[in-house]
This record gives sequence, C-alpha cells and structure tokens, in this order.
Amino acid sequence: MINPIDLIVFLVYMIAIVAFGSSFYFRNKDSEAYTSGGGRLPSWVVGMSIFATFVSSISFLAIPGKAYLSDWNAFVFSLSIPIASIMAVKFFVPLYRSINSISAYTYLERRFGLWASRYASICYILTQLMRTGSILYLLVLPLNLMFGWDIATLIIITGLAVIFYSLLGGIQAVIWTDAIQGIVLIGGALVCAALLLFGMPEGPSQLFEIGTQNEKFSLGAFDLNISESTFWVMIIYGLFINLQNYGIDQNYVQRYMSARSEKEAKSSALFGSLLYVPVSMVFFFIGTALYSYYSAQPDLLPEGTAADKVFPHFIVNALPTGITGLLIAAIFAAGMSTVSTSINSTATIILTDYYKRMNLKTSERSNMKVLYIASLVFGLLGIGVALAMINVKSALDAWWSLASIFSGGMLGLFLLGYFSKKAQNFQAAIAVCVGLLVILWMSLSPMIFTDGPMEYFKNPFHVNLTIVVGTTAIFLVGILLTVSRIGQDRQSIV
Repeated sequence: MINPIDLIVFLVYMIAIVAFGSSFYFRNKDSEAYTSGGGRLPSWVVGMSIFATFVSSISFLAIPGKAYLSDWNAFVFSLSIPIASIMAVKFFVPLYRSINSISAYTYLERRFGLWASRYASICYILTQLMRTGSILYLLVLPLNLMFGWDIATLIIITGLAVIFYSLLGGIQAVIWTDAIQGIVLIGGALVCAALLLFGMPEGPSQLFEIGTQNEKFSLGAFDLNISESTFWVMIIYGLFINLQNYGIDQNYVQRYMSARSEKEAKSSALFGSLLYVPVSMVFFFIGTALYSYYSAQPDLLPEGTAADKVFPHFIVNALPTGITGLLIAAIFAAGMSTVSTSINSTATIILTDYYKRMNLKTSERSNMKVLYIASLVFGLLGIGVALAMINVKSALDAWWSLASIFSGGMLGLFLLGYFSKKAQNFQAAIAVCVGLLVILWMSLSPMIFTDGPMEYFKNPFHVNLTIVVGTTAIFLVGILLTVSRIGQDRQSIV
C-alpha cells in the first residue's frame, strides 16, 4: 500500500491539475475556442503539448515494459521521428494553415470529394479509439499497485473522470496541462533512471554488464527478414507511422492551428517531436535498468509480475517518499490529458466533418451540444476497449498492431493528393479500394490461412508493415492509374 505522504501528494497534485484544467471551461465561449483555443496559444506550450501527447502513459509505462521484456529494437521507431517531423513541417503544416480548417480532412474533401474525407476520418476515429483504450489500461496500473483495487473497476472510474474533464476543459485545458505534465514526466524519468543506475548492488557498471550479457541493448537484427521485427522493419514502420502522426493526425493538426502563426506552428512541431527522441531513450534505458536491477535482486520483484507492471512496481516500492506520489499523479494526469486530447479531436471531427455537413445552418448552442455528446460516446467506447486489453502480453505491441491496421493506409491518400496534382477522384477511389484489400489480406490471412495448401497465401510481412504496404499500395496504384489516364487522353487527342 502507498505511504500516506505519497497519497497526499497524489491527491493534491490531481486536484490542482483538474481545477486548473476545469478553469478553462469559462473561456470556451464557442466551438472555435473549444477546438482550437482561438489560435492564440504560445509556441512553447504547443510544442510541449505535442511532446506530451506523444509520450502519454503508452511511452512512460509501456516502453520500459517492452525494453524489460525484450531489447531496444522498438527504440529504432524513435530514430525515424526527425525525418518524419521535418517532412511534416515542410509539407503539411503550411498546407493546413493555408486551408484554415480545424479538420485535418478538409483538404481531402477539397481534393477528391466527400468520400475521401469520410474514409480518412473513419480510419482516424478507429485509431484513436484503440489509442484511448491502450492509454486508459496503462493509466490504471500504478493505481492498481497503490490501492490494490480491481483493474477493471479502476478503468471504469478513470474513464468516467477523463470524460468529465474533457467535457469541461476543451483544447486549451488539454494543451496547457499537457505542457505541465511533460515537464514533470521528464524530471520523473530522469530521477528513476538515476536511482536505478546507482541502486545496483555492485555499482552502475553491473547494470550494463547484465544488460549486455542478455542482449538488452540490441537494436534488432540488421538482415532483410520482413516477417520479424528487425531494425529495418522498425525504421520503415516508424517513418510511415510518424509521418502519419505529425502529418495528418487530427491531434497534431489541432495544435498546429492553435499556434499564433505558421512560423510558430512549425517551431512547435519540431520542438515537440525532436524532444521525444532523447526522452524515449531514457524510457528504454529505464526498462533495461529494471531488468538488471531485478535480475541482481530477484527477491524485490514478486514472481510472475507482467512486464508492463514492473515499472509501476518500482515506482510504488523503490522511489523516495513524496516522489512516488508526484510521479504517479503526473503519469495519471498526463494519461488523462492524452485521452482527453483523443476525445476532443474525435468530437471535433464529428462536428466539423459530419454534423456541419448535414446541417448548413448551425448555432453555437447546437455545435457545443454535439461536441459534448460525441465526447461522451467516444469516451465510453474507449473504456470498453481498455477493458478488453487487460490480458494482453504487451500493451505497446497491441497498440502498434492495432494502430497499423486501423490507420487504413490513409497516409497514402494524402500523399497521392499532395504529390500527384493530376490524380482525380476516380483514380484515388480505385487506389483506396486496392489499398483496403491489401490491408484486409495482411490483417486477416494469418488467422484464416493457418495450415495446408492455403498457408501459401498467408501474409509473410510483420504486422507493423501493414501501414507501410497499405500506404504504398494506395499511392502507387493512384499514380499508375493517373499516368495511364493521361496517356489515354493524349492518344485520344492525337
């Protein structure tokens, strides 16, 4: 059970954060303020919010769990972030600022028609639903160790609290609280890393000796095996998923639009994304350090502890009094902010891309009502997904697999529209159909074609490559159809 002082620190921090976030309720006088903050937020706050959105409880708890269970292969994902963020700043941020729409998918509607924005927005909503469930699940693990309460009960209580917080604060509360959580989480991670490093029985060198002996620092194999999580599979997956995150994800687009200018939006995107690389290295180091720490002192870790629960166990049992309460509160509040971001962005899409499309004459009262209802429904669905994740082996693997599948290769449609100015509605629609068939085959064939002659048709690619192959299929098919159409048009003219 948690020390009373840690409990007091936890409660005081949580009350202060919730009160601070809820205070923005009085600034949300209309739907624009609720979804973009009126485009008046400082660049450093937006940048820290972008960083904190990417971190969340998925990074803070799942990455150490992943490193503890295996090695640093997943860190290769972080190495692709600089490339993806630079591309996003060069191509996508100016695009969204020029369109001046809070929805990331307005561009697709103008480029290819209503069906394109519908396709992308549905893919986005499904992806965020999986993300919300993953974060809610990871969010309650420290509380489960603190109080011994049932995980399912904690998920429900926490989920309802996040829904309430989301309904009150809007995007301004999310961004400002994100900035606070980001600073606290970085400090907490550094403290944990230092305590693990200098808490080894035989000194810091023992940590590296145990880790090296068990290949815990490995970045993965460098061969060209497409069915395993090799270095190359992770770098390619990371490039595509991060380009999707920083380029077309509604969570980030709302932040680009909340900055004061295009220049500040670009600097915020670069700052928030590049900060994640060294911080994620600290998270992987913590996971490896936990392995060495408990390998050297196995009596300190209960037998059979799941990988995702090892770091929460360390936080509750090994950190100094007061630091435990503060760090758990920061993780909890950061997770709340991240889930609140997903809820807010999804509600924004429902309002902008669906409700306003069906109702040309809307009032601010009806707009706010839609935002509230959409937030409530989405939050409840997220609780359901979190409950379904209780027995997964690794929450990080589950999240990455689901994100890769539900993203639907929508990045390919964006790239086709942006880089192929002559691609038209028909070519794009056919390309998306082909891409969806490829994604369905990659996702379902391992479960359907398990033995016999049909096993030959099973997907040979690693599950993380679903987004890569789906995106590439949509882009290349669209390009080929466009080139073919242009050739036919020239022949008909001749």
